[in-house]
Amino acid sequence: MTCCRGKKNRVAIKYEFGLISKSAVHVSATALMMWGLSAPVQDASAAEANRLGFVVESWYTAIYDTEYMEECPEGIVIGNDEIWFNGLSPEDKDIETGSGTLQVLDLPRRPTQYLRGPNGEDVCWHPESVIDPPMRTVTGKYSYGMNLDGNENGNATPNTCAHGNFQTPDGSVSGVDNQLYRLMGCVYGYRSEGYLEHHANRERQDESKGIILIDVKNVDDPRNDDDVEVSFYLSATDLHFDTAGRIVPYGSYQTIENRYGDTVSGQIINGVLTTNSGDVTLPLHGNDGFTDMVFRDFRIEMDISEEGERAKGLWAGYHPVSSFWDHIQKVQHNVPVGQYSCPAMYVAANELADGYPDPETGQCTALSSAFTFDAVAGFIITDNHKSDAERLAENITSVRK
Repeated sequence: MTCCRGKKNRVAIKYEFGLISKSAVHVSATALMMWGLSAPVQDASAAEANRLGFVVESWYTAIYDTEYMEECPEGIVIGNDEIWFNGLSPEDKDIETGSGTLQVLDLPRRPTQYLRGPNGEDVCWHPESVIDPPMRTVTGKYSYGMNLDGNENGNATPNTCAHGNFQTPDGSVSGVDNQLYRLMGCVYGYRSEGYLEHHANRERQDESKGIILIDVKNVDDPRNDDDVEVSFYLSATDLHFDTAGRIVPYGSYQTIENRYGDTVSGQIINGVLTTNSGDVTLPLHGNDGFTDMVFRDFRIEMDISEEGERAKGLWAGYHPVSSFWDHIQKVQHNVPVGQYSCPAMYVAANELADGYPDPETGQCTALSSAFTFDAVAGFIITDNHKSDAERLAENITSVRK
C-alpha cells in the first residue's frame, strides 16, 4: 500500500509497516521474471518512505439511477436526432433517411442532424443558434456526492446560488450538492445501462490514456495520519496488466512532466483518506476526446483496503460550465449514442449552475459535481530525469538486497 521513494523502497516500507514480508516480495518479483510477464519496475532511487500511490483504473460521473427511473418522471432526455427528424417535412424525412433505411448512426444522417441551425450551423458548436425543447432533468431526492457549501437548505452562500439539495441514498449525508447529476441523470448514455462512460473507461484502460495518478505524501501511518498531502497527475506510463487482463498492483508510473500536479492537504482516519478543498485540474480522456477537468473546492474521500492494494472513493467539487462544455463539444460524435440535445443541455447547464457567481451578472458559473472511482496501488514517479536503463539497474540492485 505504501509508495515510497529515496532511501527506502516499497519492499522496505511495506515490511516496516508489517503488511508483507521481504521474502514474499522477492519471490513474487522473481516469479514474474521467470513467467516472462511485464512486471512493473520500481524506481528505487526515486522512492521515498512515507508515501502512498494509487492509479485510478476507472471513474464515473456519480449517477444515482433506479430501475424504473423514478428520478426522471418525464422520461429520458430527448435526443438530437429525434428533434432533427421531427422538424423535417414528410418529403424531407424520406430524402434524408433514404426512405427510412438510414438509421441514427448511419452516414450521412449522423452528421447532418447537427447542422440544423438557421444558416446550417452546427448546433453543438453554436448551441444558442436554435431553441430546443427544455432538457429533462432529475427531480429525485437522492444523489451520491458531498455537501460542498456547508448548508443543508440549498440557500445561496457567498460562493453559491440557491439550488435544490439531495441526500445520499443511505441517508448518511444531507445537503448533498450535485447539480451535474441533476443535469445528466436522465441522459441515457450516462446512466448505468448506457454506453458512454463504460466505453470511456474501457478506452482509457485499453489505450492507457488519461490515467489519473494519486500521490499521497508525508504518510507516517498508512491507516491513521492527521496531516498528509495529496497530489494528482497524468500518467506517462502504460498500465500494467496480468494475464487475465487485470491491472497489477504496485506498478511503477511516471508522471507527465510540467503538467497537472495540483496538491491539497488531507488526513487518513482508519484507512479512509479525506482531503480539504482546493482547486484541482484532472486529465479527461474518453470517447476519443481529451481535455482538462477543472474543479474548484475539489475534495476527495478514498477508502483504502486493509492490505493497501486497492481503494475506492468519491471526488467532488465545482466544475465550471466552460470546462464541462469544452468536453461536450470535443465528444460531439457521442450525441446520437448518448441521446441528448446540445442546445438544450447548454441552456440547462447554465440554468442549473450553482457555484461561483459571476461578479457582474450574479449568474453562477460552475456545477456542483461528484464522481466515483476505483484505484489500485502503484509507485508514482515524479523524477523525470533518469533514463529507463538507470531505473532498471537501480531496481535490480534493490531487489537483490
